[in-house]
Amino acid sequence: MSKIQKMTKKAKKRKDKFKLSNYEKKGILTGKKRMRNSIIIVFLVMTLLAVRIGWIQFIDGDKLKYMAYVQHTLDRKINPKRGTIYDATGEKALAVSATVRTITVNPVNIKKEDKEKVAKALSDIFNVDYEKTLKKVSRRSSIETIAKKVEKEQADELMKWMEENGILTGINVDEDTKRYYPYNNLASQIIGFCGSDNQGLNGIEAVYDTILKGNTGKIIKIADAKGNTILKEGEDYESAIDGNDLVLTIDATIQGIAEKYLAEACIDNNCTDGGSIIVMNPNNGDILAMAGYPNYNLNEPFIPSDEEIKQNWDSYTQEEKSNILQQMWRNRAISDGYEPGSTFKLITASAALEEGITDTDNKGEFNCSGSIEIAGVRIKCWRYYRPHGAQSLREALMNSCNPVFISIGQKLGVHTYYSYLEKFGYLGKTGIDLPGEAGSIFLPENKVGPVELRNNCIWSKI
Repeated sequence: MSKIQKMTKKAKKRKDKFKLSNYEKKGILTGKKRMRNSIIIVFLVMTLLAVRIGWIQFIDGDKLKYMAYVQHTLDRKINPKRGTIYDATGEKALAVSATVRTITVNPVNIKKEDKEKVAKALSDIFNVDYEKTLKKVSRRSSIETIAKKVEKEQADELMKWMEENGILTGINVDEDTKRYYPYNNLASQIIGFCGSDNQGLNGIEAVYDTILKGNTGKIIKIADAKGNTILKEGEDYESAIDGNDLVLTIDATIQGIAEKYLAEACIDNNCTDGGSIIVMNPNNGDILAMAGYPNYNLNEPFIPSDEEIKQNWDSYTQEEKSNILQQMWRNRAISDGYEPGSTFKLITASAALEEGITDTDNKGEFNCSGSIEIAGVRIKCWRYYRPHGAQSLREALMNSCNPVFISIGQKLGVHTYYSYLEKFGYLGKTGIDLPGEAGSIFLPENKVGPVELRNNCIWSKI
């Protein structure tokens, strides 16, 4: 064998040494495929994680931020003490606020395994619906109200149960106030009453609500996941500011006397529409008493005062119940119009004196023949069968003589007469600090003729 052939044979052997079998080739290809698939999977996972992070950051960010705040923050309100309402003497309190408790829960700080037990205890102690209470306890919210205006005894019972069952977080017992009226029915249609949230709903309580209610305080605590407060530095306390007191012009003694005798008069005379009495200080116009009958118990404003209606209360529709209560709360002394009758002759007499048309004691200045004719209509005096005859203005007032005051109205004229109605305030409202004041009923001046003027001079509806 030549040298060249030997060299070729050796080279071929070296080449065969490095030649791979099909099995070895297949193994290499499988490894490459696995590596490629692993890279793809890792890429997909990273992509999904990036998308998820973006979703959490930009889509659910505000929601999760709020949930974290709810879980770590205990935000509770502190209700202020509503101001006291006094009578004119400043000694008798007509409306006061007593200390009670409000029960709330922080659902996110109550363990899942304790929620049913807590709901059962709350429903039993405060006599509230279990299912509704369980829903409140199970919500993902910072705070839920369970019961308001709770007496101290019930609150103490709850705190004892919490201690016995080792549940010290998630249930709050906060001080609150409840409106109380020491004299029950006294001046009920003047004072009015408050709702469950201590907001004035009627009468003085409603008109002066912003003055009486004060400003709500709050407690903000930063807590861990178990509801435990994180250090003292994590607490923010803002005290409530109590409401201002109010002194009325109403004198409780005079009010009580007026209500007593008004009730007797209405019952004795079978006044089905009730009645009203207003007692005023003539020196300054202060209202010393404003009695209405029937009235109601301020401590039970949603219970009818009429016994027959109370017994059949469940048979009324919701609309009927609302109408009955509105009528019961209505202060007729300011909300209802009425005809003052002959007392309005004082206005006519005052206008005549001011204009110098007559004087109080011009003897025989006026003559009552028993009637007077206006625009073809004859108006009789109440004593037409025996006329008053010659009279002065003073005597005409004493006798309440219609013909005299009709004749005075004719001398005054419509324009002058209406100017005095305006000066006396009869063409507008008084502006009394009570809701529902009604206005007077007068025809516009340009529509008043001789007959209408005649009516105004001797009686009017105001």
